[in-house]
Amino acid sequence: MNITQIIKDFETQQKCILHLEKVRWNNKPTCPYCKSERSSKYKSTRYYTCLNCNDSYSVTVGTLFHDTKVPLQKWFMAISLILNAKKGISALQLKRDLGIGSYKTAWRMLRLIRKAMVNKQEQQYFYSIVEIDETYIGGKPRKFSKDNKRGRGTKKVPVIGVVNRETKEVYAKIAEPNAEGKKLTGKQLLAVLKEASNEYMTTVMSDEFRSYNILKSTEYKHFVVDHTKEFVSGNIHTNTIESFWALLKRGLYGIYHHVSQKYLQEYVNEFCFRYNNRNEQQAFDVILNKAMLGIA
Repeated sequence: MNITQIIKDFETQQKCILHLEKVRWNNKPTCPYCKSERSSKYKSTRYYTCLNCNDSYSVTVGTLFHDTKVPLQKWFMAISLILNAKKGISALQLKRDLGIGSYKTAWRMLRLIRKAMVNKQEQQYFYSIVEIDETYIGGKPRKFSKDNKRGRGTKKVPVIGVVNRETKEVYAKIAEPNAEGKKLTGKQLLAVLKEASNEYMTTVMSDEFRSYNILKSTEYKHFVVDHTKEFVSGNIHTNTIESFWALLKRGLYGIYHHVSQKYLQEYVNEFCFRYNNRNEQQAFDVILNKAMLGIA
């Protein structure tokens, strides 16, 4: 769904509302408070009155669009822009492109849309062959020393990623601080791997990082490529997940420039969703469904 299609299909606020009513209710208005389908509609408005609990409601109550003053057409355009921008779109750019009143409004819109891109395993676990790797997000230190390193051992925020080599779907999560506040531990890596894959039906590819030795005590089949010697050893490599890291970092540093740890997971979710749905023609509808069903 590109901007041209949105302008054509949703040229008025009323058409946007009718589409949302179809997505959420299948054109059968249902009270969000008592779930009753008995209602009457105010003339020339989008509001309904529930004949059971007597509350007034509209299709946007309890959804991503609740209480918004931004026209729904601009919301639809914002969803389209964020889906079609391979490296993401900044709040300032969104503000300029859509003529939104303020930066704060554009930033809030992007945050809410990212909530509909929640980083979940919505289908089954990953099976077959997966690759696991970690990357580190943050600015470069001004001076390099024993306390300011790059890569592993750095003070940057670690992000752990697992990719299904067959389906090219990725699951990524920022690592929770461990008790020592130092390197990633094997327990942290294993926890994310188990969230994304089935232990008894999965072959894992990783690099030589020692924390991956914890996989020896599991049912995972584990193969290692030693990056100090080679990057590919037959079918053993981590090139797929590393290509995702490259895309993530180009977006974070090139478009957003700086992302605080507080919001980093939301940005990671955005890139995961876009990567996993890059060939999905109905990605726009997927976002609307999540937003309207309360998943956002």
